[in-house]
Amino acid sequence: MNALLVDDDYFVLTALERKIDWNALQIDHVYTASNVAQARDIILSHPVDVLVSDIDMPQGSGLELLAWIREENYDIQTIFLTNYADFNYAQKAIELQSFEYFLKPIEFDKLMLILQKAIARARKQRNNEKAIQEGYYWQRNQAKIQEHFWRKLVDASASFPMKSADLARSVEEHNLPYRMTDPFQPLLIHVFPYDGSLGETEKGLFDFALLNVLYESFRSSDFTIETILETKPYNWAAVLRWNRPPAVDAVEALCTAFIPKANRFLKADACCTIASSGRLEDMSGIVKRLLTLNEEVVKCRNQTFHADSFSRQPAVDYAPPNLSRLEQWLDSNRPDDFLAETSQYLKNNLTHRTLNVSILSLFRLDIVQLVYAFLKTKGIQAHKLYAGRTNDRLLVQSLNSIEDMEAYLRYLVNTAMDYRSFTEQPKSVVEQIKQYIHTHCRDDLTRNQLAEIVYLHPDYLARLFKKETGISLGSYIIQARIAAAKHLLETTNLSVHAVAQRVGYSNYSYFSKLFKQDVGVSPHEYKRGSKTERAE
Repeated sequence: MNALLVDDDYFVLTALERKIDWNALQIDHVYTASNVAQARDIILSHPVDVLVSDIDMPQGSGLELLAWIREENYDIQTIFLTNYADFNYAQKAIELQSFEYFLKPIEFDKLMLILQKAIARARKQRNNEKAIQEGYYWQRNQAKIQEHFWRKLVDASASFPMKSADLARSVEEHNLPYRMTDPFQPLLIHVFPYDGSLGETEKGLFDFALLNVLYESFRSSDFTIETILETKPYNWAAVLRWNRPPAVDAVEALCTAFIPKANRFLKADACCTIASSGRLEDMSGIVKRLLTLNEEVVKCRNQTFHADSFSRQPAVDYAPPNLSRLEQWLDSNRPDDFLAETSQYLKNNLTHRTLNVSILSLFRLDIVQLVYAFLKTKGIQAHKLYAGRTNDRLLVQSLNSIEDMEAYLRYLVNTAMDYRSFTEQPKSVVEQIKQYIHTHCRDDLTRNQLAEIVYLHPDYLARLFKKETGISLGSYIIQARIAAAKHLLETTNLSVHAVAQRVGYSNYSYFSKLFKQDVGVSPHEYKRGSKTERAE
């Protein structure tokens, strides 16, 4: 397969040639052109499968080149590079069926994945053309038919297992080369992308890379991979078809080898759960038990589990940690001891197989209530303190694994301790409130609104403020507004009515009354006096 690079910038062309591992992409020749005319000559003279082109070039645009390619019926996968996020460019690129639209500066790791996808599509199209020529066009849909069969089986198993007769009928309808006694083995792969990694920012590319790593990692002469499909975000089911007696140790070894590849290449943790092997006629029930187990079992990252070992677990009741001691660690400001004890509790329960998702959820509830009660004694409104995306994300993920729960507890406890330290320095809290009042004096300032800024109960904030300043919060707001009004009357030509609006008083009469009580003269008299002083 051949690639063509088109860009009027010599340095971009050189970087694309040198920084992309074309051999790894199985590209035989890489041609380069600095303008559209040269690119056309190369396409006329050589077979080109993938085109990477700039859009905005002096002697003709990349869009014009792609329009010519389409007119001439060349089947070339085209990736556009551009410095401009222009909607018209993107719209035209879509109309011309470009493969991808990529903004500079070039992220070569991401471009490598996009090239892999483009080459895979080009190779698939080439194979389809060959199949048509050889009269085996039916093969094109075989993989989709097989995937549809397994998708239907997995989706049905999530609710009600398929009956053996229905399964046999489905095999016959799909014309699949399966016998009901063939041995299969399903497994689940759960991946945990690292913060800021491709798995969080570009899931489509991440999934493509993940499937490549999975198919490569589980290649074996002992079985074929019948399907790998996503059951829910970041959870994938694979089904293996044995051509010899099933050997679970061999699958475990492959899972163990896959995990460090996920760490290194996908920037993600992973864990695998291996189900028992069984005949095709039993597969729906096996898959159902595996999916149910996936929702109930607490996992550890970067480990491999056997579903059978969990299915034999007896029912257990929730035994909470030592909440009194944990409360002492909070009161004495010892977050490290708190987190060490909760981690040990989780690990002990995991070791003794007395931890499942239901129990983990009850444990989380106890810890959250403990921390919230602690904050309440300090006058801190926990539901305000923990409002935000970070808390929501960590809370949702906390039941995914032991490590996710530990991450949520670290955030929960450290946030509480940090804010406790802040509120125990009254001057810091009061100064923050004062600064906010002075910069927002034209806003509608209420005790409840100010309390939300520092996540404190309104009554607690009012007592704290008066203790530190000697005046009430309401009186300080009035003083700040009158001081701001005096400054505006002295330094601007704004009318008294406009000044009243600027400092948060829509009722002019009320403003005048407060001003005279504080200053001793009306706003108009004060303004005239200021003008007289400036004139002198």
